[in-house]
Amino acid sequence: MSTFTLHDHTTAPNEAKPLLEKSQKAFGMVPGLHAVMAESPGLLEGYQVLHDLFLKSSFTADEKTVVWQAINVEHACHYCVPAHTGIAKSMKVSDQVSDALRDETPLPSVKLEALRTFTLAMVRQRGEVDAKQVDAFYSAGYDQQNVLEVILGLSQKVMSNYTNHIAQTPIDEPFKKFAWKKK
Repeated sequence: MSTFTLHDHTTAPNEAKPLLEKSQKAFGMVPGLHAVMAESPGLLEGYQVLHDLFLKSSFTADEKTVVWQAINVEHACHYCVPAHTGIAKSMKVSDQVSDALRDETPLPSVKLEALRTFTLAMVRQRGEVDAKQVDAFYSAGYDQQNVLEVILGLSQKVMSNYTNHIAQTPIDEPFKKFAWKKK
C-alpha cells in the first residue's frame, strides 16, 4: 500500500489551502485526517461541510458523541475513536458516556442506548432498517428528523473512517493519550 501525504499549507493543492486554514482556525492545528484529505480538496470540503451541519443538528453533545463514536467503534477506526474521545471531553461529555462507547458497554440512559442501537442498525444493515427498529427509536423519544440526522452523521463518519483505514492516518499528538483498539 502506498503512503498517503500529510499535507500542510506548503504542499497542499491550491484548492485545499483555504480548507486547511479553516481547519487550523477551528482546531488550533491541522488534524492528520484533514492533512490526508487535502489531497482531494472536494473530499476535505465535503467532510468539513458535513461536520458543520452535524454540529448544527438537533442532537445534544452526548447524542452527537453517541452517533460519532458508535460508528467509529463499529468501523474500528484507530484515528477517530481517540480524536472523538478528546472532542467529547471538549464538549463536556462525561467519561461514563465516552467509556461506554469505547468499551461497547451499556450507556447510562435508555434514550442514549436507543440512539446507539439505531445508529448501529443503520451501519450494519446499510440503511435497511425495519419498521420495528424505527418504532423502537421513536419510542425512545426520537423522531423523523433524528433518523435523518443519524444518516448525516453516518455520511460524515464514512468519509473519515474509510480515509483513515486506507491512509493509516497517524493519531494527532493531543489524542494519543486516548489511543484505542477494538476488542
